Amino acid sequence: MKDFVALNAADLVKAYGAGEVSPVEVTRATLDQIHRYNDLLNAWVIVDDEGAVTAAEQSEDRWRRGETIGAIDGVPVGIKELFDVKGWPTRFSSPTTSPDHKAQADGPVTARMREAGGIILGKTATPEFSWKGTTDSALHGVTRNPWNTDMTPGGSSGGASAACAAGMGPLQTGTDAGGSIRIPACFTGLYGLKTTQGRVPNVPISPTYGVSQAGPITRTVEDAALMLNELTKPDPRDPFALEYTGRDWRVGLHDGVEGMRIAYFPGDRIIRIDPEVDAAVKAAVREFEDMGAIVEEADPGFENIIDDFLTLWRTAAAVNLEHARVEDLEKSDRGLVRAATHGRKTMGTDYVKALQTRAALGQLISQFFANGPWDLMLMPTTPIVPFEVGQKIYAPDDPEYAKGWTPLTFPFNVAGNAAASIPCGFTQSGLPIGLQIVGPWYSEATILRASRAYESRHPIVLPTLD
Repeated sequence: MKDFVALNAADLVKAYGAGEVSPVEVTRATLDQIHRYNDLLNAWVIVDDEGAVTAAEQSEDRWRRGETIGAIDGVPVGIKELFDVKGWPTRFSSPTTSPDHKAQADGPVTARMREAGGIILGKTATPEFSWKGTTDSALHGVTRNPWNTDMTPGGSSGGASAACAAGMGPLQTGTDAGGSIRIPACFTGLYGLKTTQGRVPNVPISPTYGVSQAGPITRTVEDAALMLNELTKPDPRDPFALEYTGRDWRVGLHDGVEGMRIAYFPGDRIIRIDPEVDAAVKAAVREFEDMGAIVEEADPGFENIIDDFLTLWRTAAAVNLEHARVEDLEKSDRGLVRAATHGRKTMGTDYVKALQTRAALGQLISQFFANGPWDLMLMPTTPIVPFEVGQKIYAPDDPEYAKGWTPLTFPFNVAGNAAASIPCGFTQSGLPIGLQIVGPWYSEATILRASRAYESRHPIVLPTLD
Protein backbone atom coordinates (compact mmCIF):
# COMPACT_ATOMS: atom_id res chain seq x y z
CA MET A 1 0.00 0.00 0.00
CA LYS A 2 1.34 3.40 -1.00
CA ASP A 3 1.65 6.23 1.46
CA PHE A 4 -1.94 7.01 2.50
CA VAL A 5 -1.66 10.75 1.93
CA ALA A 6 -0.56 10.29 -1.70
CA LEU A 7 -3.52 8.10 -2.67
CA ASN A 8 -6.29 9.59 -4.77
CA ALA A 9 -9.95 9.29 -3.81
CA ALA A 10 -10.89 6.55 -6.27
CA ASP A 11 -8.03 4.36 -5.05
CA LEU A 12 -8.90 5.04 -1.41
CA VAL A 13 -12.48 3.89 -1.97
CA LYS A 14 -11.24 0.69 -3.62
CA ALA A 15 -8.83 0.11 -0.75
CA TYR A 16 -11.60 0.62 1.80
CA GLY A 17 -13.77 -1.91 -0.01
CA ALA A 18 -10.95 -4.46 -0.08
CA GLY A 19 -10.22 -3.92 3.61
CA GLU A 20 -6.64 -2.86 2.85
CA VAL A 21 -6.88 0.38 4.79
CA SER A 22 -9.48 2.14 6.93
CA PRO A 23 -10.93 5.68 6.80
CA VAL A 24 -9.60 6.26 10.32
CA GLU A 25 -6.04 5.38 9.31
CA VAL A 26 -6.23 7.63 6.27
CA THR A 27 -7.82 10.52 8.16
CA ARG A 28 -5.25 10.37 10.95
CA ALA A 29 -2.41 10.20 8.42
CA THR A 30 -3.83 13.21 6.56
CA LEU A 31 -4.22 15.21 9.76
CA ASP A 32 -0.63 14.32 10.68
CA GLN A 33 0.44 15.64 7.27
CA ILE A 34 -1.47 18.87 7.87
CA HIS A 35 0.09 19.42 11.28
CA ARG A 36 3.53 18.61 9.92
CA TYR A 37 3.49 20.99 6.97
CA ASN A 38 0.81 23.63 7.49
CA ASP A 39 3.16 25.97 9.34
CA LEU A 40 5.29 25.90 6.19
CA LEU A 41 2.50 26.23 3.61
CA ASN A 42 -0.35 27.93 5.49
CA ALA A 43 -2.95 26.08 3.43
CA TRP A 44 -5.51 25.62 6.22
CA VAL A 45 -7.26 28.26 8.32
CA ILE A 46 -9.41 25.76 10.30
CA VAL A 47 -8.52 22.14 11.06
CA ASP A 48 -11.14 20.05 12.85
CA ASP A 49 -9.20 17.05 14.16
CA GLU A 50 -11.92 15.83 16.51
CA GLY A 51 -14.75 16.18 14.03
CA ALA A 52 -12.76 14.55 11.23
CA VAL A 53 -11.74 11.53 13.31
CA THR A 54 -15.30 11.08 14.57
CA ALA A 55 -16.63 11.18 11.00
CA ALA A 56 -13.92 8.71 9.92
CA GLU A 57 -14.90 6.30 12.71
CA GLN A 58 -18.51 6.44 11.54
CA SER A 59 -17.37 5.82 7.96
CA GLU A 60 -15.23 2.88 9.05
CA ASP A 61 -18.24 1.36 10.78
CA ARG A 62 -20.33 1.79 7.62
CA TRP A 63 -17.68 0.09 5.51
CA ARG A 64 -17.51 -2.76 8.02
CA ARG A 65 -21.28 -3.22 7.82
CA GLY A 66 -21.39 -2.80 4.03
CA GLU A 67 -23.68 0.22 4.35
CA THR A 68 -21.70 3.09 2.82
CA ILE A 69 -23.66 6.28 2.15
CA GLY A 70 -21.90 7.69 -0.91
CA ALA A 71 -19.19 7.43 -3.52
CA ILE A 72 -16.57 9.23 -1.41
CA ASP A 73 -17.36 7.62 1.95
CA GLY A 74 -14.29 8.01 4.14
CA VAL A 75 -12.30 10.25 1.77
CA PRO A 76 -10.75 13.43 3.30
CA VAL A 77 -12.13 16.68 1.89
CA GLY A 78 -11.09 20.32 2.21
CA ILE A 79 -13.65 23.14 2.16
CA LYS A 80 -12.65 26.55 0.81
CA GLU A 81 -13.07 29.32 3.39
CA LEU A 82 -15.92 30.90 1.39
CA PHE A 83 -18.26 27.93 1.85
CA ASP A 84 -20.53 27.61 4.86
CA VAL A 85 -19.87 24.77 7.29
CA LYS A 86 -22.47 24.41 10.02
CA GLY A 87 -21.22 25.78 13.32
CA TRP A 88 -18.09 27.34 11.84
CA PRO A 89 -17.49 31.01 11.04
CA THR A 90 -17.43 32.03 7.38
CA ARG A 91 -14.90 34.86 7.51
CA PHE A 92 -14.14 35.24 3.77
CA SER A 93 -10.55 35.77 5.04
CA SER A 94 -11.56 39.33 5.87
CA PRO A 95 -10.99 41.38 9.03
CA THR A 96 -14.31 43.06 8.24
CA THR A 97 -16.17 39.87 9.28
CA SER A 98 -16.82 38.50 12.75
CA PRO A 99 -15.59 35.16 14.14
CA ASP A 100 -18.79 35.05 16.19
CA HIS A 101 -21.05 34.75 13.14
CA LYS A 102 -21.39 30.98 12.73
CA ALA A 103 -23.07 29.28 9.78
CA GLN A 104 -26.44 27.82 10.72
CA ALA A 105 -26.26 25.10 8.07
CA ASP A 106 -23.86 23.56 5.60
CA GLY A 107 -23.83 25.33 2.25
CA PRO A 108 -24.62 23.19 -0.83
CA VAL A 109 -20.97 22.33 -1.57
CA THR A 110 -20.24 21.25 2.00
CA ALA A 111 -23.57 19.42 2.27
CA ARG A 112 -23.00 17.37 -0.88
CA MET A 113 -19.53 16.35 0.28
CA ARG A 114 -20.79 15.38 3.73
CA GLU A 115 -23.85 13.52 2.41
CA ALA A 116 -21.58 11.43 0.17
CA GLY A 117 -19.48 10.39 3.18
CA GLY A 118 -16.61 12.83 2.70
CA ILE A 119 -14.55 13.53 5.82
CA ILE A 120 -14.54 17.31 6.31
CA LEU A 121 -11.04 18.18 7.52
CA GLY A 122 -11.38 21.94 7.80
CA LYS A 123 -11.28 25.12 5.75
CA THR A 124 -8.59 26.20 3.29
CA ALA A 125 -7.09 29.64 2.77
CA THR A 126 -8.18 32.26 0.25
CA PRO A 127 -7.42 35.98 -0.18
CA GLU A 128 -9.92 38.43 1.25
CA PHE A 129 -13.30 37.78 -0.39
CA SER A 130 -11.34 35.68 -2.93
CA TRP A 131 -10.68 38.85 -4.85
CA LYS A 132 -7.32 38.06 -6.53
CA GLY A 133 -5.17 35.36 -8.10
CA THR A 134 -2.74 34.94 -5.20
CA THR A 135 -3.54 33.65 -1.72
CA ASP A 136 -2.64 35.99 1.10
CA SER A 137 -4.72 38.01 3.54
CA ALA A 138 -4.33 40.20 6.59
CA LEU A 139 -6.48 37.74 8.51
CA HIS A 140 -4.65 34.50 7.67
CA GLY A 141 -1.26 35.41 6.21
CA VAL A 142 0.55 34.09 3.14
CA THR A 143 -0.03 30.68 1.54
CA ARG A 144 2.91 29.05 -0.24
CA ASN A 145 3.47 26.64 -3.13
CA PRO A 146 4.52 23.06 -2.21
CA TRP A 147 6.74 22.89 -5.31
CA ASN A 148 8.76 25.85 -4.06
CA THR A 149 7.73 27.64 -0.88
CA ASP A 150 9.16 30.91 -2.13
CA MET A 151 6.42 30.91 -4.75
CA THR A 152 2.68 31.53 -4.67
CA PRO A 153 0.27 28.62 -5.24
CA GLY A 154 -1.96 31.05 -7.12
CA GLY A 155 -5.47 31.91 -6.06
CA SER A 156 -7.99 32.46 -5.02
CA SER A 157 -8.30 28.74 -4.22
CA GLY A 158 -4.61 28.65 -3.30
CA GLY A 159 -5.13 26.99 0.08
CA ALA A 160 -7.05 24.20 -1.62
CA SER A 161 -4.39 23.64 -4.27
CA ALA A 162 -1.49 23.78 -1.80
CA ALA A 163 -3.27 21.29 0.47
CA CYS A 164 -4.09 18.91 -2.37
CA ALA A 165 -0.54 18.93 -3.78
CA ALA A 166 0.99 18.50 -0.33
CA GLY A 167 -0.92 15.35 0.59
CA MET A 168 -3.36 17.15 2.87
CA GLY A 169 -6.52 15.70 1.35
CA PRO A 170 -7.18 14.43 -2.19
CA LEU A 171 -10.49 16.22 -2.70
CA GLN A 172 -10.53 20.00 -2.49
CA THR A 173 -13.35 22.43 -3.18
CA GLY A 174 -12.77 25.77 -4.89
CA THR A 175 -14.46 28.67 -6.60
CA ASP A 176 -13.58 30.35 -9.88
CA ALA A 177 -14.69 33.88 -10.78
CA GLY A 178 -11.75 34.81 -13.00
CA GLY A 179 -9.51 31.74 -12.93
CA SER A 180 -9.52 30.96 -9.20
CA ILE A 181 -9.69 27.17 -9.67
CA ARG A 182 -7.63 26.96 -12.86
CA ILE A 183 -4.82 29.32 -11.82
CA PRO A 184 -3.94 27.51 -8.56
CA ALA A 185 -4.33 24.13 -10.25
CA CYS A 186 -1.88 25.36 -12.90
CA PHE A 187 0.63 26.75 -10.38
CA THR A 188 0.63 23.60 -8.20
CA GLY A 189 0.47 20.94 -10.92
CA LEU A 190 -3.08 19.70 -10.28
CA TYR A 191 -6.35 19.23 -12.13
CA GLY A 192 -8.94 21.97 -11.69
CA LEU A 193 -12.34 22.21 -13.37
CA LYS A 194 -14.54 25.30 -13.70
CA THR A 195 -17.91 23.99 -14.77
CA THR A 196 -20.58 25.64 -16.89
CA GLN A 197 -22.15 28.58 -15.09
CA GLY A 198 -24.85 27.26 -12.77
CA ARG A 199 -23.77 23.60 -12.91
CA VAL A 200 -22.85 23.48 -9.21
CA PRO A 201 -25.46 24.93 -6.82
CA ASN A 202 -23.97 27.36 -4.32
CA VAL A 203 -25.18 29.76 -1.62
CA PRO A 204 -24.98 32.34 -0.24
CA ILE A 205 -25.33 33.97 -3.65
CA SER A 206 -22.07 35.83 -4.29
CA PRO A 207 -21.96 39.39 -5.66
CA THR A 208 -19.82 37.84 -8.41
CA TYR A 209 -22.45 35.15 -9.00
CA GLY A 210 -22.76 35.80 -12.71
CA VAL A 211 -19.11 34.89 -13.29
CA SER A 212 -18.33 32.66 -10.28
CA GLN A 213 -18.63 28.89 -10.17
CA ALA A 214 -17.74 26.25 -7.58
CA GLY A 215 -15.81 23.14 -8.56
CA PRO A 216 -13.12 20.53 -7.80
CA ILE A 217 -9.35 20.64 -7.45
CA THR A 218 -7.90 17.12 -7.49
CA ARG A 219 -4.86 14.97 -8.23
CA THR A 220 -6.61 12.97 -10.97
CA VAL A 221 -9.27 13.57 -13.58
CA GLU A 222 -11.29 10.62 -12.27
CA ASP A 223 -11.43 12.21 -8.83
CA ALA A 224 -12.78 15.42 -10.37
CA ALA A 225 -15.53 13.41 -12.09
CA LEU A 226 -16.25 11.66 -8.81
CA MET A 227 -16.64 15.01 -7.05
CA LEU A 228 -18.76 16.41 -9.86
CA ASN A 229 -21.23 13.55 -9.41
CA GLU A 230 -21.90 14.89 -5.93
CA LEU A 231 -21.43 18.65 -6.38
CA THR A 232 -23.97 18.89 -9.21
CA LYS A 233 -26.81 17.40 -7.18
CA PRO A 234 -29.73 19.83 -6.76
CA ASP A 235 -30.17 22.28 -3.92
CA PRO A 236 -33.33 24.40 -3.76
CA ARG A 237 -31.43 27.24 -2.08
CA ASP A 238 -29.82 28.19 -5.40
CA PRO A 239 -32.56 29.41 -7.76
CA PHE A 240 -30.10 29.95 -10.62
CA ALA A 241 -28.62 26.45 -10.77
CA LEU A 242 -28.93 24.40 -13.94
CA GLU A 243 -31.35 21.50 -13.99
CA TYR A 244 -29.82 18.39 -12.43
CA THR A 245 -29.36 15.67 -15.05
CA GLY A 246 -28.30 12.78 -12.81
CA ARG A 247 -25.40 12.13 -15.12
CA ASP A 248 -22.48 9.97 -13.95
CA TRP A 249 -19.52 12.06 -15.11
CA ARG A 250 -17.26 9.02 -15.11
CA VAL A 251 -19.15 7.45 -18.02
CA GLY A 252 -17.10 7.81 -21.20
CA LEU A 253 -14.10 9.08 -19.27
CA HIS A 254 -11.72 6.64 -20.96
CA ASP A 255 -13.06 6.93 -24.51
CA GLY A 256 -10.10 8.98 -25.76
CA VAL A 257 -10.01 11.85 -28.23
CA GLU A 258 -9.72 10.11 -31.58
CA GLY A 259 -11.76 12.02 -34.14
CA MET A 260 -12.40 15.01 -31.87
CA ARG A 261 -12.11 18.38 -33.57
CA ILE A 262 -10.00 20.62 -31.35
CA ALA A 263 -8.97 24.23 -31.85
CA TYR A 264 -5.59 25.45 -30.62
CA PHE A 265 -5.30 29.09 -29.62
CA PRO A 266 -1.73 30.12 -28.69
CA GLY A 267 -3.01 33.16 -26.80
CA ASP A 268 -0.15 35.38 -27.94
CA ARG A 269 -2.52 37.77 -29.71
CA ILE A 270 -3.94 38.63 -26.29
CA ILE A 271 -0.80 38.59 -24.15
CA ARG A 272 2.89 37.72 -24.36
CA ILE A 273 3.34 34.05 -23.45
CA ASP A 274 6.35 32.93 -21.44
CA PRO A 275 8.55 30.83 -23.78
CA GLU A 276 8.54 27.83 -21.42
CA VAL A 277 4.74 27.95 -21.20
CA ASP A 278 4.43 28.25 -24.97
CA ALA A 279 6.74 25.28 -25.58
CA ALA A 280 4.96 23.06 -23.04
CA VAL A 281 1.50 23.85 -24.41
CA LYS A 282 2.60 23.27 -28.00
CA ALA A 283 4.05 19.90 -26.99
CA ALA A 284 0.71 19.00 -25.39
CA VAL A 285 -1.12 20.00 -28.57
CA ARG A 286 1.08 17.62 -30.55
CA GLU A 287 0.17 14.87 -28.08
CA PHE A 288 -3.52 15.39 -28.84
CA GLU A 289 -2.78 15.06 -32.54
CA ASP A 290 -0.82 11.89 -31.81
CA MET A 291 -3.84 10.51 -29.92
CA GLY A 292 -6.00 10.93 -33.02
CA ALA A 293 -7.63 14.32 -32.48
CA ILE A 294 -8.00 16.69 -35.42
CA VAL A 295 -6.25 19.82 -34.17
CA GLU A 296 -6.06 23.13 -36.02
CA GLU A 297 -4.85 26.52 -34.90
CA ALA A 298 -7.81 28.86 -34.66
CA ASP A 299 -8.57 32.21 -33.05
CA PRO A 300 -11.83 32.53 -31.06
CA GLY A 301 -11.81 36.24 -31.87
CA PHE A 302 -12.44 37.76 -28.48
CA GLU A 303 -10.68 40.92 -27.44
CA ASN A 304 -9.48 41.88 -23.99
CA ILE A 305 -12.66 43.00 -22.21
CA ILE A 306 -10.88 43.98 -19.01
CA ASP A 307 -12.82 47.22 -18.49
CA ASP A 308 -16.18 45.45 -18.46
CA PHE A 309 -14.83 42.61 -16.33
CA LEU A 310 -13.53 45.13 -13.81
CA THR A 311 -16.92 46.85 -13.74
CA LEU A 312 -18.50 43.59 -12.60
CA TRP A 313 -15.61 42.82 -10.25
CA ARG A 314 -15.36 46.23 -8.59
CA THR A 315 -19.07 46.55 -7.94
CA ALA A 316 -18.96 43.13 -6.28
CA ALA A 317 -16.09 44.37 -4.09
CA ALA A 318 -18.19 47.38 -3.13
CA VAL A 319 -21.04 45.11 -2.05
CA ASN A 320 -18.69 42.87 -0.05
CA LEU A 321 -17.34 45.83 1.91
CA GLU A 322 -20.58 47.80 2.06
CA HIS A 323 -21.16 47.41 5.79
CA ALA A 324 -17.54 47.25 6.94
CA ARG A 325 -16.44 49.53 9.78
CA VAL A 326 -13.71 52.06 9.03
CA GLU A 327 -11.38 50.57 11.64
CA ASP A 328 -11.74 47.12 10.01
CA LEU A 329 -11.24 48.46 6.49
CA GLU A 330 -7.90 49.83 7.63
CA LYS A 331 -6.78 46.21 8.10
CA SER A 332 -8.16 45.05 4.77
CA ASP A 333 -6.24 44.39 1.55
CA ARG A 334 -5.47 47.84 0.10
CA GLY A 335 -6.16 46.66 -3.43
CA LEU A 336 -9.57 45.31 -2.47
CA VAL A 337 -10.46 48.59 -0.78
CA ARG A 338 -9.42 50.51 -3.91
CA ALA A 339 -11.52 48.18 -6.06
CA ALA A 340 -14.53 48.74 -3.78
CA THR A 341 -14.01 52.50 -3.98
CA HIS A 342 -14.13 52.29 -7.78
CA GLY A 343 -17.17 50.03 -7.56
CA ARG A 344 -19.16 52.49 -5.45
CA LYS A 345 -18.68 55.11 -8.17
CA THR A 346 -19.92 52.84 -10.97
CA MET A 347 -22.99 54.12 -12.79
CA GLY A 348 -25.91 51.75 -13.25
CA THR A 349 -25.72 52.33 -17.00
CA ASP A 350 -22.07 51.23 -17.03
CA TYR A 351 -22.99 48.08 -15.15
CA VAL A 352 -25.72 47.24 -17.67
CA LYS A 353 -23.29 47.89 -20.54
CA ALA A 354 -20.86 45.44 -18.91
CA LEU A 355 -23.64 42.85 -18.83
CA GLN A 356 -24.27 43.52 -22.53
CA THR A 357 -20.57 42.98 -23.26
CA ARG A 358 -20.74 39.76 -21.28
CA ALA A 359 -23.66 38.55 -23.39
CA ALA A 360 -21.87 39.50 -26.61
CA LEU A 361 -18.74 37.62 -25.55
CA GLY A 362 -20.81 34.57 -24.70
CA GLN A 363 -22.43 34.70 -28.11
CA LEU A 364 -19.06 35.09 -29.86
CA ILE A 365 -17.49 32.11 -28.11
CA SER A 366 -20.61 29.99 -28.57
CA GLN A 367 -20.60 30.68 -32.29
CA PHE A 368 -16.87 29.94 -32.48
CA PHE A 369 -17.44 26.43 -31.14
CA ALA A 370 -20.55 25.87 -33.24
CA ASN A 371 -19.15 27.16 -36.53
CA GLY A 372 -15.76 25.41 -36.30
CA PRO A 373 -17.27 23.10 -35.48
CA TRP A 374 -14.99 22.56 -32.50
CA ASP A 375 -15.50 20.11 -29.65
CA LEU A 376 -12.84 21.82 -27.51
CA MET A 377 -10.12 24.46 -27.53
CA LEU A 378 -6.58 24.12 -26.14
CA MET A 379 -4.61 27.12 -24.85
CA PRO A 380 -2.33 28.12 -21.97
CA THR A 381 -3.96 28.41 -18.56
CA THR A 382 -1.71 31.32 -17.62
CA PRO A 383 0.82 33.13 -19.79
CA ILE A 384 3.37 33.14 -16.95
CA VAL A 385 4.87 30.67 -14.49
CA PRO A 386 4.46 30.78 -10.68
CA PHE A 387 6.06 33.85 -9.13
CA GLU A 388 7.36 34.74 -5.68
CA VAL A 389 4.98 35.36 -2.80
CA GLY A 390 4.74 39.05 -1.98
CA GLN A 391 5.88 40.04 -5.46
CA LYS A 392 4.07 43.03 -6.95
CA ILE A 393 1.70 41.44 -9.39
CA TYR A 394 -1.25 43.02 -11.07
CA ALA A 395 -4.56 42.67 -9.23
CA PRO A 396 -8.12 43.28 -10.49
CA ASP A 397 -8.11 46.95 -9.41
CA ASP A 398 -5.00 47.68 -11.48
CA PRO A 399 -5.39 48.82 -15.12
CA GLU A 400 -2.35 46.73 -15.97
CA TYR A 401 -4.24 43.58 -14.86
CA ALA A 402 -5.26 42.70 -18.39
CA LYS A 403 -1.65 42.84 -19.54
CA GLY A 404 -0.40 40.76 -16.62
CA TRP A 405 -1.46 37.18 -16.38
CA THR A 406 -5.20 36.43 -16.27
CA PRO A 407 -6.65 37.43 -19.66
CA LEU A 408 -6.70 33.78 -20.76
CA THR A 409 -8.94 32.60 -17.91
CA PHE A 410 -11.48 35.30 -17.04
CA PRO A 411 -13.16 35.46 -20.50
CA PHE A 412 -14.65 32.03 -19.85
CA ASN A 413 -16.06 33.19 -16.53
CA VAL A 414 -17.68 36.13 -18.27
CA ALA A 415 -19.02 33.87 -21.04
CA GLY A 416 -19.93 31.02 -18.65
CA ASN A 417 -18.07 28.25 -20.49
CA ALA A 418 -16.71 25.12 -18.89
CA ALA A 419 -12.89 25.05 -18.71
CA ALA A 420 -10.19 23.02 -16.97
CA SER A 421 -6.47 23.20 -16.27
CA ILE A 422 -4.27 20.12 -16.39
CA PRO A 423 -0.48 20.07 -15.87
CA CYS A 424 1.48 19.77 -19.12
CA GLY A 425 5.09 20.04 -17.98
CA PHE A 426 7.54 21.94 -15.84
CA THR A 427 9.86 24.88 -16.17
CA GLN A 428 13.62 24.34 -16.02
CA SER A 429 13.42 25.39 -12.38
CA GLY A 430 10.84 22.69 -11.64
CA LEU A 431 7.62 24.73 -11.49
CA PRO A 432 4.38 23.38 -13.02
CA ILE A 433 2.86 24.62 -16.28
CA GLY A 434 -0.85 24.31 -17.11
CA LEU A 435 -2.77 23.47 -20.27
CA GLN A 436 -6.27 24.97 -20.41
CA ILE A 437 -8.99 22.86 -22.03
CA VAL A 438 -12.08 24.93 -22.86
CA GLY A 439 -15.42 23.76 -24.15
CA PRO A 440 -18.82 25.20 -24.99
CA TRP A 441 -21.57 25.31 -22.38
CA TYR A 442 -22.53 21.88 -20.98
CA SER A 443 -19.29 20.29 -22.24
CA GLU A 444 -17.93 18.96 -18.93
CA ALA A 445 -18.06 15.33 -20.11
CA THR A 446 -16.02 16.14 -23.22
CA ILE A 447 -13.49 18.17 -21.22
CA LEU A 448 -13.11 15.36 -18.67
CA ARG A 449 -12.69 12.79 -21.45
CA ALA A 450 -9.99 14.82 -23.20
CA SER A 451 -8.30 15.56 -19.88
CA ARG A 452 -8.22 11.88 -19.01
CA ALA A 453 -6.74 11.01 -22.41
CA TYR A 454 -3.88 13.43 -21.82
CA GLU A 455 -3.46 12.34 -18.19
CA SER A 456 -3.16 8.69 -19.32
CA ARG A 457 0.11 9.68 -20.99
CA HIS A 458 1.19 12.18 -18.37
CA PRO A 459 0.02 11.17 -14.88
CA ILE A 460 -0.09 14.01 -12.36
CA VAL A 461 2.85 13.93 -9.97
CA LEU A 462 3.13 15.46 -6.50
CA PRO A 463 6.01 17.46 -5.06
CA THR A 464 8.45 16.10 -2.51
CA LEU A 465 8.24 18.16 0.66
CA ASP A 466 11.24 16.82 2.58
